[in-house]
Amino acid sequence: MSDPWERSGIETEEVEGGREFLGSAELFVSNTAGAALRKPPNSRKGQGKRDNAKQVNSTDDKKIKEQQYSWLALAKGPSSGHWRPATCKLAEEGERCLLNIYVDESILYQTIYIHLLNHTDIRHADTSLFLRKNCLSIYCAAGKRWAPANTLEPVYLQFASLDVCNAWMALLRSYALPEIYGRWFFPTDGGSYRMWRQVEMTIMQGRDLGNTKLFPFEGKDSPSEGTDSSEHDPVDIDVFCKIKLNDTVCGRTTTKKGIGAADWHEAFTFSELPPFENLEVVVWREKKLFKPSILGTIRIPLGNFRRGEMVEGWFPVLHSTTDSVVSDLQLGEIRLKVRVDEEIILPFACYQKLMKVFRTRNFLDWMSDFESKFKLKSIGTPLMILAVANNRLIEQVQEIATREVDGSVSSRQTLFRGNTTLTKVIEQCMSFYGKAFLEASIGPVLRRLCSEKVAIEVDPLRSRKSTKDVERSVELLIYWCREFWNQIYSVKDECPYEMRQIFGTVRDLVEKQFANSESSLNRGDLHWQSVSAFCFLRFIVPAILHPHLFGLTPGLPSLPIQRSLTLVAKVIQSMANLNASVQKEEFMRGVQEFLQDSRQAMIDYIVVVSTPSKDVRYTAKHPEKHMRTNVAASLLDREQRMPVLYKESIPVLPHMLDIPRNLAVITSAVIRSSRTHIEAKPGQHLDKSLEDFCARCFEVEEQALQRVSQLAAQLSANHRRPYAPGDCGSQSPTSGPTSPPRSDSPTSDHDSPRSPRPSTAPSDGDPARRRMLFKQSVTTSPPSPEAAAGQSSRLLHIRSTSEDSISSYGAGPSDGMKGEVAVEDDSKRGKGILRLLRR
Repeated sequence: MSDPWERSGIETEEVEGGREFLGSAELFVSNTAGAALRKPPNSRKGQGKRDNAKQVNSTDDKKIKEQQYSWLALAKGPSSGHWRPATCKLAEEGERCLLNIYVDESILYQTIYIHLLNHTDIRHADTSLFLRKNCLSIYCAAGKRWAPANTLEPVYLQFASLDVCNAWMALLRSYALPEIYGRWFFPTDGGSYRMWRQVEMTIMQGRDLGNTKLFPFEGKDSPSEGTDSSEHDPVDIDVFCKIKLNDTVCGRTTTKKGIGAADWHEAFTFSELPPFENLEVVVWREKKLFKPSILGTIRIPLGNFRRGEMVEGWFPVLHSTTDSVVSDLQLGEIRLKVRVDEEIILPFACYQKLMKVFRTRNFLDWMSDFESKFKLKSIGTPLMILAVANNRLIEQVQEIATREVDGSVSSRQTLFRGNTTLTKVIEQCMSFYGKAFLEASIGPVLRRLCSEKVAIEVDPLRSRKSTKDVERSVELLIYWCREFWNQIYSVKDECPYEMRQIFGTVRDLVEKQFANSESSLNRGDLHWQSVSAFCFLRFIVPAILHPHLFGLTPGLPSLPIQRSLTLVAKVIQSMANLNASVQKEEFMRGVQEFLQDSRQAMIDYIVVVSTPSKDVRYTAKHPEKHMRTNVAASLLDREQRMPVLYKESIPVLPHMLDIPRNLAVITSAVIRSSRTHIEAKPGQHLDKSLEDFCARCFEVEEQALQRVSQLAAQLSANHRRPYAPGDCGSQSPTSGPTSPPRSDSPTSDHDSPRSPRPSTAPSDGDPARRRMLFKQSVTTSPPSPEAAAGQSSRLLHIRSTSEDSISSYGAGPSDGMKGEVAVEDDSKRGKGILRLLRR
């Protein structure tokens, strides 16, 4: 398997005035933009380099197209444009940086002024938009690009692999502006702090959608008395949803039947977002012989959500007369899960004490304590990323695996079958390192089964068919199992190095611990089965059962296809268990011969994936291997000239790691959970290491609140003066820390001034009070009048967490919005910094 950096297809060249980066991609061209394409005055300029890029990337272009055929057969994609091969040239021009996008090697499609964009303007596009992976979206407001015609459409680029996509994203962000606040307080750091926002949403189900008695498809826009809709066939009604953030479409669901309960169960994660206000779920309807039209809209003010907590419930779909007008008429409901994260990120130096405590223990032990004592279920991934950044992930997983393999009888019978901390972490490791491997293993075959709508049923009681029909179904099942297995076996050598290390450790431990066992258990297969317990039971087989959860298909397959995938998964798991005779269902006996014939091939597969290769290019212990490319060298060179916060805002390749961001997420989660835990159990005492960890988290939060208070006081004193772009600290990433701000620097994503203070603080409440709760203090002396006056002079308070439920989501931001900054003056109370700047 070749090094992804060597095949990234990004050519770098030193030119007068800076560097140039050249590579190929697929470009989405809307119908409007396609009509305005024109050739540049000198079309032959740079033609030689573009020819070289085309030759280097011809294989990658072919790979992109091949990857999409099965996806496009599964669901409908956008119909308002098409994809075309393109060449991207990123060029430095002094303090400016331009991205020129060419189509057909000679036609200039657009020029984007990257140095005017924010980091949040450059982010991954959700797969659901075009049913294509490895896509970047670039959002350009007016004045930040040249195009043949005036357009506000985002630019969408697809690259040959995730590695190439990440490399381009890091490059572009190194020239764009991060969202940094308060640069005048900490000039050497480049600012006080930066922001990170993310929205996770799962569209679960719909009910009473497309009811023709409520909303006829023909005639008037709204229902009226006496309307007879009985002529409309409800079976023909299809519905799908588009998700909009800040009035921009970010994702869409697949199309389902609207009558009854439409099941989607489709998850979306929108990260690296600009300051957001509203989330909209627009429900569209489709009917034969009619154009798609809007059925209704769900509008959710995100300010009402408690940060870091999942909210689930049924949300009403309100009738939309236009794209912007929503009436009070309800046309069904959709069940949603929504989680909003918004974190203040300090410079990495502020987390040093926390990192020192973190390094004192195995990160799996931290995870176990947080789950058992603080009930934190979503902190595993940030902790794992910290271990990856410290180059200790593999060795710490190996250490915990050694503890779990104890050689007891119960351990042999249930070895790695339960949901322990170790099994959960290895699942996360496989998901983190093995996405491309999983796609190569089962993606093409699985989507082909779905696109061909293969329905397999070998249970006579379910199918109620004749014996011959059941036998044909068994043959069909064996055919598809063989197709899956051939594909899985063919890519065994592509198993990532980190996964091989983990599997190899598990295999060696089991071999040593049970070598002399006298149990009747089949000892010869136990070390193979221990590997398959992870590789298949917890990785490949779950992906076959639920492909939409692993990004392999766009949406939940239909019930007949789900049944087919279930039967295939049963057979593949039986193969992995190396036991052809264990079949609980009598109707599955027909696949035993296939299982026996595949036994040796399965052992060969397990041997390969559990044997660490000599190629160390993928191990985190050899990061210098990734520095061989000009791309990485260019990033390192640029980062050396940047202030601290600018440098830390650029994700670290190849896994796009942002260590301070993950530390901020962990800090906020621990503070929220530890406060609840201590208040609920005032007599509870924590162990010393956990107490130290929580204490360091409180110290970080105090620093964050202090920096927010400084900025809020400054803005409160100056809020009447005209807003200046320099207030947000929008200086050039490569300029010195004391350089004046550029007059052409943007202040927001959509050309409207955004607050240099986010709408949420790191957490709610008084940190001193929570620290006293944490330390089990019994008494607290009241503050002196002088101290109270000093605290009041800060012109700031952090409001308590909102308790708003879903029923009040339609209202405006409540006074209980988490962490909103407010000025103590009664005339300004409740308006907050964001509202002050917009006056």
